[in-house]
Amino acid sequence: MEITRQEVEKVAKLARLALTEAETTAFSQQLNQIVGYVQKLKSFSTEGVEPTSTVPGQSNVFRPDQVQASLSTEQALSNAPDAEAQCFRVPKIIQES
Repeated sequence: MEITRQEVEKVAKLARLALTEAETTAFSQQLNQIVGYVQKLKSFSTEGVEPTSTVPGQSNVFRPDQVQASLSTEQALSNAPDAEAQCFRVPKIIQES
């Protein structure tokens, strides 16, 4: 499977990222290297290897909750493509029947 420049451009558009030509080329190459590596990993036999969900020997590695300062409304909305009355404004996606 090859990641094309068009696919990188499509994902960038969906993520609202403005990429230069050089970045698009670089990301396309990097993603193809990642996919190639995953394909290489698929070639190894994992028969007899038990699946794990955590690193052995670790349990309950949670940190205690701590109150911290959060973003101001202005900071939170600063990168929003559209805002109104201190809220994110998004396109309507519910279709009327």
